[in-house]
Amino acid sequence: MHDQPDKAVVLLSGGLDSATALAIARDQGFDCHALSIDYGQRHLAELNAARRVARALGVTAHQVLPMPLDRFGGSALTDPAIAVPEQEGEGIPATYVPARNTVFLSLALGWAEVLSARDIFVGVNAVDYSGYPDCRPEFIAAFETLANLATKAGVEGEHFRIRAPLIRLSKAEIIQAGSRLGVDYSLTVSCYQADAEGRACGVCDSCRLRARGFRDAGVADPTRYR
Repeated sequence: MHDQPDKAVVLLSGGLDSATALAIARDQGFDCHALSIDYGQRHLAELNAARRVARALGVTAHQVLPMPLDRFGGSALTDPAIAVPEQEGEGIPATYVPARNTVFLSLALGWAEVLSARDIFVGVNAVDYSGYPDCRPEFIAAFETLANLATKAGVEGEHFRIRAPLIRLSKAEIIQAGSRLGVDYSLTVSCYQADAEGRACGVCDSCRLRARGFRDAGVADPTRYR
């Protein structure tokens, strides 16, 4: 009788980083359950990308969960009245979505507890990133503590692990790692203001980080631009 692989919940946005995190989880032998959030973002292109990536990487299950953070607004990604910045600026940019990763990880934690999964993968990065506070190692460590205090499984001695395998990698290193694992980055969408077909603007912060990452990695950039 064969042992069953450990289950993991993987947050999958449809972007480059989350696709790489999923590939890493799969390569480590986890039975992957992907979770994407429809949070009222500007476009559905990234959710369509998440579906493509989930199929390509062969997840066991993929849920797309509605969580309408656009009702709060407060971000260029959820409020059409706030422009997506196209120049680098100081401080945390307008594309920061209040409490997004806290909410997303909480939803992943709930599903993980139901699945008896003890590992949650998230593709946050604190090297080549936009400066969001919920992408820092301190946040990941704090949420792992919360997960083990706030759940029945944690109280009963089961330990949840919040795995952020990309957090200390440059964008180029992330792309190199994903390429070794067979990630097809043409399936992904990273642009903050992609059109309905998933074509990128080429000027927002996420597009700049992505383009520079491919250039520094020495990997051909498959991104489709408008």
